[in-house]
Amino acid sequence: MRIILASSSPYRKVLLQRLQLEFSTEAPNIDEQYIEGETIEDYVERLAETKAGHVAARHSNAIVIGSDQALECDGKILGKPGNHENAKEQLMAMSNKTLSFFTGLCVINSSTDKREKDVIIYRVSFRKLREQEIENYLLKEQPYDCAGSFMSEKLGVSLMSKMKGEDPTALIGLPLIRLCEMLRNQGIKLP
Repeated sequence: MRIILASSSPYRKVLLQRLQLEFSTEAPNIDEQYIEGETIEDYVERLAETKAGHVAARHSNAIVIGSDQALECDGKILGKPGNHENAKEQLMAMSNKTLSFFTGLCVINSSTDKREKDVIIYRVSFRKLREQEIENYLLKEQPYDCAGSFMSEKLGVSLMSKMKGEDPTALIGLPLIRLCEMLRNQGIKLP
């Protein structure tokens, strides 16, 4: 069976390469709008399943992986900032707080429609950030396509005071520990 990552994210692609599986990527091109009243868990799980389902519908014999991430800050869901000003605003709001990153994950077998989905939570405590530090970080990293304007795998680690969670890859956007379990459940052999 083919394995397809339903994503155009270069970060998720690099993570999946760690498993040394042959796979392709395909952009799901879905509407990622938040639905009023939806919990953050429901939001990321819905997007992960919608991404995987959209791609699975185009392939008859594939294992399709969908994932999406958001975080909650002061009761608001933060996604990708898209630009410098939004990123600066997000990071200022995250300063000196502990936040939860929620990563939705879904695996669909397109030939049987067997699907598994989950939401993995990872907590990050940010130190008190000065405006100039945020500016410097944003100019160097330009994390405008990352939930919360934050890339822990790069310079973003300098903004943190601690991290807590079961799977550090969840913070980057594709929880590999849970994904390995889901792939094994679909008959994919892993070491």
